[in-house]
Amino acid sequence: MLKKGIICVVGLGFLAGCNSFDGLIEKKETLLGIPHSGKSTVPVATVVEDEVWKDFFEKESEVVVAPEEPEEEPATEEDSEEPADEEKPAEPEEPSEPEAIPVVANPGAMNVMVNKFWSLPEGYRPGDLIKPNVPFSFGDENSDRSKLRAEAAESLEVMFNVAKGEGIELYARSGFRSYETQEAIFKNEVATFGYEQAVLYVALPGTSEHQTGLAMDITAKSVGLELVEAFEGTAEGKWLAENAHHYGFILRYPKGKTNITGYAFEPWHFRYVGVEIAGEIYAKGLTFEEYMGDVREF
Repeated sequence: MLKKGIICVVGLGFLAGCNSFDGLIEKKETLLGIPHSGKSTVPVATVVEDEVWKDFFEKESEVVVAPEEPEEEPATEEDSEEPADEEKPAEPEEPSEPEAIPVVANPGAMNVMVNKFWSLPEGYRPGDLIKPNVPFSFGDENSDRSKLRAEAAESLEVMFNVAKGEGIELYARSGFRSYETQEAIFKNEVATFGYEQAVLYVALPGTSEHQTGLAMDITAKSVGLELVEAFEGTAEGKWLAENAHHYGFILRYPKGKTNITGYAFEPWHFRYVGVEIAGEIYAKGLTFEEYMGDVREF
């Protein structure tokens, strides 16, 4: 229909604008096949080759396609949202600060009990520390770790001399420790073994028996002068466990009593409490906590 309509319109144009058919024929050479530079919307010839019409209608029927929308830029890290079902890794929990521990009222007494429930006054340091005349695992060194309170130091000398007379050679390894030294030891233990393991073997600063000046770690050459559980089975370890009470010392952290003392078995750690108390504790197989009537099981 569109093709026929265009032909009719063209015919009427010729009738209105031309004087005669002959005039049109005379000018056909200049009209046929010459495209108009302004691209008229109406063809200027009545006879057009089929190929020309074909091109014309194909152009008219072309479908205009809307330009594609630009692709969205990938979201940046700030714009992106994490999947709802993806859980963030839990942050490791840091050990909480320990609660305040009550301070003992008698830090200078021979029977003062210092443990995980009782602390020494801040900065406490006994005024009668001396170095006992006994062999030390670290040689002849005049340092804090070689010292004990006077009464305990004298009793240690007697005990070492009696043991030596019976063929038992003992070595002192660690006596008094200041608050600052204990703090450094505890931090190092935590860094090396973790908090839970550290508190089984090392006291928190202010709660160490070593700070009382009444405790001494004892060792022997049979265990390389180290502090190890194997000391229990040596001749030196057995002699101390059976005889230390005669000189006022007790095995402070016995085997199988961790639920009471709060510390693992330490066959090398001996604490001076005086001959009378030490004798009763040994005879009854008690811990110091049980003797003092202050048991709080862990």
